[in-house]
Amino acid sequence: MSSTVSTRTIPVIPLRGLVVFPYMMLHFDVGRKISLKALEQAMENDQLVLLLSQKDPKQEEPTPNDMYQFGTVAKVKQMLKLPSETSRILVEGLYRARVIKYLSTEPYFLVEVEEYKENEIKLEDDPELEALIRNVVGAFEEFARLTNKIPPDAILSVTTIQSPDQLADVIAANVVVKLEDKQLLLEKVDLKERLAKLYEMILKEKEIIEIERKIAIKVKKQIDKTQKEYYLREQLKAIQSELGEKDSLFSEAEEYREQVKKLGLSQESLQKVFKEIDRLEKLPPNSPEVGVIRTYLDWIVDLPWNVRSDEKIDINVVKKVLDEDHYGLTKVKERILEYIAVRKLKNDMKGPILCLVGPPGVGKTSIAKSIARALNRNYVRISLGGLRDEAEIRGHRKTYVGAMPGRIIYALRQAKTKNPLILLDEIDKMSHDFRGDPASALLEVLDSEQNFAFRDHYIEIPFDLSEVMFIATANTLETIPRPLLDRLEVIEITGYTEEEKLEIARRYLLPKQMEQNGLKKSQLRCDLEAIKDIITFYTRESGVRNLEREIARLCRRVAKEILEENKKMVRVTQKNLEKYLGARKYRRDELIEQNRVGIVTGLAWTPFGGETLYVEALVMPGSGKLELTGQLGDVMKESAKAAVSIIRSRAKELGIDQNFYKECDIHIHVPEGAIPKDGPSAGVTMATAMVSALSQRKVRYDIAMTGEITLSGRVLPIGGVKEKVLAAKRVGIKNVILPFGNKKDVDELEDYVKKDMNFIFVKTIDEVFDIAIVK
Repeated sequence: MSSTVSTRTIPVIPLRGLVVFPYMMLHFDVGRKISLKALEQAMENDQLVLLLSQKDPKQEEPTPNDMYQFGTVAKVKQMLKLPSETSRILVEGLYRARVIKYLSTEPYFLVEVEEYKENEIKLEDDPELEALIRNVVGAFEEFARLTNKIPPDAILSVTTIQSPDQLADVIAANVVVKLEDKQLLLEKVDLKERLAKLYEMILKEKEIIEIERKIAIKVKKQIDKTQKEYYLREQLKAIQSELGEKDSLFSEAEEYREQVKKLGLSQESLQKVFKEIDRLEKLPPNSPEVGVIRTYLDWIVDLPWNVRSDEKIDINVVKKVLDEDHYGLTKVKERILEYIAVRKLKNDMKGPILCLVGPPGVGKTSIAKSIARALNRNYVRISLGGLRDEAEIRGHRKTYVGAMPGRIIYALRQAKTKNPLILLDEIDKMSHDFRGDPASALLEVLDSEQNFAFRDHYIEIPFDLSEVMFIATANTLETIPRPLLDRLEVIEITGYTEEEKLEIARRYLLPKQMEQNGLKKSQLRCDLEAIKDIITFYTRESGVRNLEREIARLCRRVAKEILEENKKMVRVTQKNLEKYLGARKYRRDELIEQNRVGIVTGLAWTPFGGETLYVEALVMPGSGKLELTGQLGDVMKESAKAAVSIIRSRAKELGIDQNFYKECDIHIHVPEGAIPKDGPSAGVTMATAMVSALSQRKVRYDIAMTGEITLSGRVLPIGGVKEKVLAAKRVGIKNVILPFGNKKDVDELEDYVKKDMNFIFVKTIDEVFDIAIVK
């Protein structure tokens, strides 16, 4: 300690938000009565007062507990009474003092204090103190250089002060900001402790100022850049206004910026798009690049980045809509309802992608429309038929002239929502050439593990396809590449039976075409027998597309007749049907009603449904040639050769000359030669026809058959069971030979298909011969 301690009685002036150090000269106003009384008492005596800081500056009437114990004894140098009952005084801080006790609190605070008067110190006697002072002065000078808040005369006075005590207090008064820190320094009676604490506070303040400067420089740079851009833009506006360019690129770019901000894009995507907008701003208005960027930005703005339709998954509603729009298709509807039920229970379900496979006209596209309507999703159809360019899926890069996004992005803009139902129609009809393979591009689109960040080559920023519901359609699975087929869940839609077609025509097609052709219900009556004849003799298909065309043609003819002959109503019957639709286009498959040698009734599947196929075999003297006619495909020809080998291996058991393959020529013909035929399922039919011709034994006319054969004589299962059974039923055949492996397919058939039918399941070709060939 370098101070002398003594006691004194002295009046107190409480200070709010202010700490006065020794050696300080400052003005302040005194307004409170308690302070004015203390001031009067001091002026009457030795002009000395104790300046104590309040702990809470907001306290209007402080008590002894509301004030700090340490303060500064100051001398009142001047006092000026102001009109508002306040006095402005000039005080000079003399030395520290600590309150020992309060002698009175009314009409002013009178206290007894310990006085701490500083003694003279020689620095050469205390190297530690000298080092502390040098550190404090050095830190103060650096602090003063960093900030402009310290007056030049204060800096000058510090360099001339000799007293270490005075130096510490003057620097503290100019550097320390917080009231609590000032009070802390005031209470440090020991000079070394005070200097050490002051040095620490100066370093802290210096660090804060450096951080403030960095922030200020950074903010200033940003403000300067913004102000510069603003200034230049305003100049550009003025120039363009003078030139009469009202629709400037600048205003257009600003409009794009506002629109893009509302899209809710990711940071990466925003940077990419803003970069394009900046390019647009800098280009001259007549640059060809302007149109390219403008088209690109229009696409970005038009896409539904975060727009969704309110999907409603109610399985009862979906069932009702599917039943309203489609008759039959029980298994297909059941599978779709299962799919929808799982989506309802598991909101974040990924995949599968449904693929509806079936012949033309069975309602694949309309099923997808119905699902979209039932789920309240926007519906978009993408036709993939004949597509052979990968860029049609992924888009072209912007560098190409006339570049556009791919069909997926185009469909999303068309849908206007992020979660539409997109129908990929005719997925089996895609091709590929030197421009790439579109099926490979579809792999990413349909893979739920990848499509959340689908990048179109034109858009170049990721778009989330995970909420899109994809449904594909195809006529056959054979032409779909295996990796793509692996991502699809196949639902097979078989052709309609005649009964189903009749109901569809009566319930949907006829009312729809009457409305489209302007006919009222009272103007046309069409008998059910007439509709049956349209189905049988004017169409040959699995679906109902041609049936609808024929009904439309009928309605047009009726409309013409009503107007020409002024009729009120026309009735179409079985008898007058040819008057409206002309001569019959097809004949009904006719049953050969007697057993014949070498003629066997086979069953075939075509894209238009099942058909009966008569296989004829003729044996002639020759050299063992096998002649095949009737536009047979390679697989069918190979089945015929396999049948010859099987017969040769069993010639003795079948009662056939064992040298027939040397001495006879066999001619196999399948009538309706203009129609191409292929597939392995005619194997048993051709083998039976050849055995019948070679053994000259007749074949039962009331049996139809189908199945693939192996060289060991096994009969393998085939496809299209429902269509083939219906074909047999259509011509009146009730006995059908099927491979044993197809028993499960027969069990799944509807009851009306199996009604009155006798199914004979066989495992070997010998069983077929025993059943079909008359002994």
